[in-house]
Amino acid sequence: MNTQANAMPESAIGERAAAPVLITPARRFYWSVRREFWEYRFIYWAPILMGAVFLLGFMISLVRLPHQMREVSQLDWLRYRAAIATHYDVVAGLMMLTSILVSVFYCSDALHSERSDRSILFWKSLPVSDWTTVLAKASIPFIVVPLIACIVTIGVQCLMLLMTSPVLLANGFSVARYWTELSVVQMWFLLVYHIFTAHAIWPMPVYAWLLLVSGWARRAVLLWAALPVVAIGGLEFILFRTSHFAMLVASRLIGSAPAAANGPEIFPTNPMTHIVPVHFILSPGLWIGVAVTAAFLAGAVRLRRYRGPM
Repeated sequence: MNTQANAMPESAIGERAAAPVLITPARRFYWSVRREFWEYRFIYWAPILMGAVFLLGFMISLVRLPHQMREVSQLDWLRYRAAIATHYDVVAGLMMLTSILVSVFYCSDALHSERSDRSILFWKSLPVSDWTTVLAKASIPFIVVPLIACIVTIGVQCLMLLMTSPVLLANGFSVARYWTELSVVQMWFLLVYHIFTAHAIWPMPVYAWLLLVSGWARRAVLLWAALPVVAIGGLEFILFRTSHFAMLVASRLIGSAPAAANGPEIFPTNPMTHIVPVHFILSPGLWIGVAVTAAFLAGAVRLRRYRGPM
């Protein structure tokens, strides 16, 4: 047997061993997002702990549920649903507030911490571009935090339904009517729609501004981020006796988006909420916010490229 004919040349073996492993941009982005989960565990722990605390309080409140149901079971549909949906609206509202706080604190630290602990030297040595890094960080408040808020809220509400049903059965109330009047599927659809329109897309300029300041400030990121807003708002009030700029920033942060046509007394997950996605997509404020967000993110990329560790 001719072993020399079947033998592979050593040069070919060396070339194969030295061939670089191709890492796609999508995979670089994926691992960049995973890095944020490793470094900022409060992204998911804060909503989970908030949901657990609320669930504990709800379990205690189940003692009073039969008495409340006897008071409203014979009344009209609106008052009946208002009585049974209060806790579900409260946990949804708490998750929305938690998502805002998590996003604000994350964005204010995302680019600042790697400069302060000098880990930016290590991360820049990896084959990951500044654009990939900044976009991965921006995806946390834009996509990841809202998604976690939706999942935790729906999970807590499912547990609430499972805990409520045996209590209703034991006291002679209709579980079927409870589930029907609550309209859980529609409630969850409205929850996802509201969180992603009002608390992810609409406040994007605010979160992008925080990322920009996080990449520039040496310390006190939130203070430096708030100072221009206070200064411009104060100057506007002195000159024109108006507060349009301050209200604009506040409406972006709290999620006052033109995504639904319901009144202020109706919670966004109420089945009577009338959503207007076309009006939201065509609103000039949305696209102005997208343009401002793109400008802030481009500035954050440039800062990360040229500013070193502190």
